[in-house]
Amino acid sequence: MEAATATFIGSSIGISRPAKFVARLGFLATNGQDFVRFPIKHYSSVSFSMPGHRRVAYGLRRCMEVRASLSSSSDSSGSIASIAPLQLESPIGQFLSQILISHPHLVPAAVEQQLEQLQTDRDAEKQKEEPSATGTDLVLYRRIAEVKANERRKALEEILYALVVQKFMDASVSLIPTMASSSTDPSGGVDARPSQDEKLELLHSPEAYEMIQNHLALILGNQMGDSTAVAQINKLRAGQVYAASVMYGYFLKRADQRFQLEKTMKILPNAVDEGETNIHKAAGQDVKAGGGVSYHAVSSHPEAFSDGISPGGFGHGLKASRLRNYVMSFDGETLQRHATIRSKEAVSIIEKQTEALFGRPEIVITPQGTIDSSEDELVKISFGGLKRLVLEAVTFGSFLWDVESYVDSRYHFVLN
Repeated sequence: MEAATATFIGSSIGISRPAKFVARLGFLATNGQDFVRFPIKHYSSVSFSMPGHRRVAYGLRRCMEVRASLSSSSDSSGSIASIAPLQLESPIGQFLSQILISHPHLVPAAVEQQLEQLQTDRDAEKQKEEPSATGTDLVLYRRIAEVKANERRKALEEILYALVVQKFMDASVSLIPTMASSSTDPSGGVDARPSQDEKLELLHSPEAYEMIQNHLALILGNQMGDSTAVAQINKLRAGQVYAASVMYGYFLKRADQRFQLEKTMKILPNAVDEGETNIHKAAGQDVKAGGGVSYHAVSSHPEAFSDGISPGGFGHGLKASRLRNYVMSFDGETLQRHATIRSKEAVSIIEKQTEALFGRPEIVITPQGTIDSSEDELVKISFGGLKRLVLEAVTFGSFLWDVESYVDSRYHFVLN
């Protein structure tokens, strides 16, 4: 499946995140040239452990102000599995899951009330004074405060996820469920689902979709037009492609919002309206002698990739577009800011969504420090199915940017 996955190597957009939680991204943090590389300087270890599935007793208090009849007739277990792969665990998450299943149009109203309650709880915590006592009492007080903060963060993550799912439902697009390959369906259910490419295309601006087409060309290579061809890929690589595409969609929506604003105000840089950009010249100065792309080249050019990966060589299959030219005109600092996932909650959602979809990868760290994924489960998926996965992931990232901005306007949690 080298044509479908290896072509993606190096096409990352220089995502950065606080070093404290870089190491926990199982699908996102790998080493070795056979895997998707993200040019982040602080990868010192790889962890595939999931956060503990501990239920927290977080009060719902005002959640039932939403006048919705959450009857069990729609789903006796209240499970969100029928509409999304990730199961929500907190009381607030489970409450929103039931609303998504029975009354999805009420999700925004329910979220508003939960955010108000979270803000009230956070303000109350800030107003409390630490006890004057020292020793055990102070340690206990701080530990309780830490637990409550983690509960709020868990609830916030699941609020964000519920809003993303609701946006897919509004668009009449069903998310791909947990992939479980079988003898009758080795694609894990992806190929059996009807195509929704046209619906997904309509969720992006024309300029953004041009860049998404370039993104697909980098991943699918010369199989772009052959949707029936079947490739074999392990779930780790498929998960990496999915997670990286979510990040790409997040970045793309952020850049497209700025582009559309400047276009409306008629203040776009002159370079955006110029003809086709020479990609070779733009990144050639940063290409190392061995044919790879340096950290600076990858992080400065969102669609740069290693020479020889895609059929036809560096830049093969990429089409010029106004938005692409606009992004290429960013200086390093501006690009890095746009390519940064702004909150820990958003990074956690990407990780959890990917693991919920593909499962925990079966890999081993060798004594040499490389990753051996030979025991990881293989799936056979058509290039049409792979395209669907990537389109969904890019759209998921775009929606994640939207809901993160919306929630932050009501409950500030974004650090930058």
